[in-house]
Amino acid sequence: MFVFKAAVVGAGTMGGEIAHAVASAEIPVVLEDVDERLVDQGLEKARSLWQAQVDAGKLDPQGLARRVALITGTTAYEGFGDVDFVIEAVPERLEIKQAVFSELDALTPGHAILASNTSSLSVTEIGQGTSRPEQVVGFHFFYPASAMRLIEVIEGEDTSPETVADAMTFAQRIRKTPIRCADAPGFVVNRILGSAVSELWRAQEETGSDPQELDRALAEAKAAPMGPFFLADLTGLDTVLHVAEHLRSCYGDRFYVHQGMRELVSQGALGAKSGKGFYEHS
Repeated sequence: MFVFKAAVVGAGTMGGEIAHAVASAEIPVVLEDVDERLVDQGLEKARSLWQAQVDAGKLDPQGLARRVALITGTTAYEGFGDVDFVIEAVPERLEIKQAVFSELDALTPGHAILASNTSSLSVTEIGQGTSRPEQVVGFHFFYPASAMRLIEVIEGEDTSPETVADAMTFAQRIRKTPIRCADAPGFVVNRILGSAVSELWRAQEETGSDPQELDRALAEAKAAPMGPFFLADLTGLDTVLHVAEHLRSCYGDRFYVHQGMRELVSQGALGAKSGKGFYEHS
């Protein structure tokens, strides 16, 4: 199936980045959120990423204007009647995602693929709230989606081979590198990353080390592009905490939940999106 028009549901941390990735491939995309402020932020995020390319001499102003025009913001489902591929990027709660997919099932064309940007939840269970579970697939971007090439394409128990093939093709069309994953908690990347980061989280709390110093030590040792605490801040501590709790409930004690992170989330300190987490953010 050729994707002539796409949509992104949820204009939070990832929504604007995903819309940017789609429009950068010259594909019209609708960016929807119930919060108009988030829609505006998502549109501005995409525009600022292209503006940075203009400033660096990698994109001309006409190209910026053309790509900005490809994204349409909405606080309803206006423009969803002729989309071919929808990417859901709402908070990582199964009941929220199932409700969104039920709405999308009723409002999008019968041929449309409904994809979830979930980082750990069951694609099979997300699809059970629709009349077309065979057209539901996981489509997991990594932050920042504008730069990170990897996409996990997750095959639920009901996902058809045709849907998986179309999702793989669409990922390549938006200049990403897709890997096909089974519908298991954490899929591939978060299952591996979560296991490694769990040991760092556990060590930090057992020793009382400063999280920022630990991040710096890992960066200096070239063990990772950025430390786990800074990465958690960028991703959103509420999302990271939910994934950690989900992995622990599925796999047991080998996955650790950072108690300091849980306390920060309870205080509303969610990382970069709230201005404060393990770091202060402007």
